[in-house]
Amino acid sequence: MSLTSLFNLIALVVTLAAVCGWVNHKWFRLPHTIGLVVIALGVSFAALFLDAVVPSLGLEASVRDTLTQIDFHDTLMTGLLGFLLFAGALHVDLEHLASRRWAIGTLATVGVVLSTALIALATYALSGLAGLAVPLPYCFVFGALISPTDPIAVLGILKKTQVPETLEAKIAGESLFNDGIGVVLFTIVVAVATGGDGHGAELTTGGVARLFVTEVVGGLVLGLVAGYVAYRAMRAIDEHNLEVLITLALVMGAYALALRFHLSGPIAMVVAGLFIGNHGTQFAMSEGTCDHVEKFWSLLDEILNSLLFLAIGFEVFALTFTPAMAWIAAGAIPLVLAVRFVSVSVPVLALRRWQEFTPGAIPVLTWGGLRGGISVALALSLPPSPVRDQILAATYGVVVFSIIVQGLTVERVVEATVK
Repeated sequence: MSLTSLFNLIALVVTLAAVCGWVNHKWFRLPHTIGLVVIALGVSFAALFLDAVVPSLGLEASVRDTLTQIDFHDTLMTGLLGFLLFAGALHVDLEHLASRRWAIGTLATVGVVLSTALIALATYALSGLAGLAVPLPYCFVFGALISPTDPIAVLGILKKTQVPETLEAKIAGESLFNDGIGVVLFTIVVAVATGGDGHGAELTTGGVARLFVTEVVGGLVLGLVAGYVAYRAMRAIDEHNLEVLITLALVMGAYALALRFHLSGPIAMVVAGLFIGNHGTQFAMSEGTCDHVEKFWSLLDEILNSLLFLAIGFEVFALTFTPAMAWIAAGAIPLVLAVRFVSVSVPVLALRRWQEFTPGAIPVLTWGGLRGGISVALALSLPPSPVRDQILAATYGVVVFSIIVQGLTVERVVEATVK
């Protein structure tokens, strides 16, 4: 793609985000990101209906051609995600996370693994009953990509929802770390399903363990080292514009290194964001610099979120519409919610003897565990296979329900359950 074509494509997407955002603010009054998804979905279904009525218009083909110029997986996973995770972690209180580290760590690890296994087994059994016969390894692929909650969606909703501080820390902390664990787990199960680990090595138990440790621990170390280097550089000066540039370089440089050395970029960004947002703002920045850094990343976060959620709405064109796909999407929603309830309940009940949990924590964590663009991006990254369309349909159904229905009602769940 030429630079001119790339600029025109970016201009189109940004303009659509601004127009849809204005329409939502003026008339619908939904939370910004949810409003963008709803409007984009409405426009998408209207275009599909009009194209079916008047095929000569060629709307579906035209939109598909435009979307094929945007690789959603690469755009999110190697582009937007690093910025969004750093911006989200930048505003999270590390002390609150540390005081609840066992609950957050258990939910982000044991909870994700348990959810992946339960969803995989349930999907395998139900697909067999429905005559779809999805292979078990691909059921684990679906479980791995849909189990992690999306920090971008979760943190966006938490900004607009009144949640008790102790519970908010658990929800935010889980969402920040479990997507990194989930991406690593997804890499492993895709390797099993497709017969390779993605790095050209023989797939063995030891190889899987090394891949997991390298990605997770390597991401943690990279985030700490990169964050510390940026912190020392910022502490040596007091120039807000340059310090904003240093944070930008931190995100881009560290994420590029993570991609180069097969480390977990998401985990590195979360750790770096927590380091700069807590230690950096306290010891390395003046009050004026803190204000500039916070405003810059808040604005960038808002812009990138707008583009991401608009894209989620338009990705409906990537689906193959058949009655069977509609049933798969609808059936995946209660399945994922039921497993989410179990995978939250087990760690919470196990830890309740040693750690206090807010009354109503299980239903709020269940309903507030939103899925978002990361799950869609992972589903779209799957290589062609006989079951790819089914996995994509199920993923998209869960994500859209999660963002719109759960996102709009999570505050009511909090009010009804938290005493």
